[in-house]
Amino acid sequence: MPRPVPVIRPRRLRQSAAMRSLVREHTLRPADLVLPMFVREGDEPRPISSMPGVQQHTLDTLVAAAAEAVERGVGGLMLFGVPEHKDALGSGATDPDGILNRGIARLRAELGDDTLIMADLCLDEFTDHGHCGVLDAAGRVDNDATLDRYAEMAIAQAEAGAHLLGPSGMMDGQIAVIREALDGAGHHDVALYAYTAKYASAFYGPFREAVDSSLQGDRRTYQQDPGNAREALRELELDVAEGADLVMVKPGLPYLDVLAEVAAASPVPVGAYQISGEYAMVEAAAANGWIDRDRAILESLLAFRRAGATTVLTYWASEVAGWFQEGLPEHLREHL
Repeated sequence: MPRPVPVIRPRRLRQSAAMRSLVREHTLRPADLVLPMFVREGDEPRPISSMPGVQQHTLDTLVAAAAEAVERGVGGLMLFGVPEHKDALGSGATDPDGILNRGIARLRAELGDDTLIMADLCLDEFTDHGHCGVLDAAGRVDNDATLDRYAEMAIAQAEAGAHLLGPSGMMDGQIAVIREALDGAGHHDVALYAYTAKYASAFYGPFREAVDSSLQGDRRTYQQDPGNAREALRELELDVAEGADLVMVKPGLPYLDVLAEVAAASPVPVGAYQISGEYAMVEAAAANGWIDRDRAILESLLAFRRAGATTVLTYWASEVAGWFQEGLPEHLREHL
């Protein structure tokens, strides 16, 4: 007699929390998360209205929040500076007494090697025109003049104590120039986390408030066009050849397809940046009672891991790490 055709029932693997946990393909841990932080000059921290729960720190509150995040087990801290004074060359970026370099030095002095102290390497927070580089006489970003400033900025950040630098300006050749400058100054162990595929996105809006951006216009002449995916693989090839130790896709959720392609092709670890607009949308929807905030956060973070990210920069890093430390609530345990 012919044997009966077995009934294929994928739902067998979904029938209980224990079974779902056993076969879960991707998980999350605090060490996968990097916390972006902002440090400003002055004696009082300043809340960022478009990013509830995030603030521009003073040096003192920066150290306190960083220490808490590290104690919870986050994988690292990415620091951005908010200077009081700006100029056309972004002089504060290379000044040892500039707020970003002081913040790096303070964190390194307080935390040592207990975590990875990362620094954003870009001029946009420091220029009065708000662009990521030096402008020429026609008002366009001068690629090579900007690279000279990036080299100086890299050495300043390394000397301040950064373990890892995040060149985010999308200038051609930036990784090669920065690597050469670091090696020439003896900073061979400082790693480079290249913003390899950074798109000209509408989701950066809240970040502009976070760094008191002076930008007029846009950055489409140097950030990637949202319609392009293959271009990200070309940028990946260039950054790796120039010496990138890690690479990143930014923004996150709108570019999961790009993240997956980069992760499949990359010979070095790949990260994603869950940016300010993504954070703000979840917080706003949750505040209106439209979504379950905590579940939405975890679901979004798992999306990055599923797409191939080994590291996720997220403003929820410390909070989520705290959930693990304290023991996940029942309604969240199911998702990890």
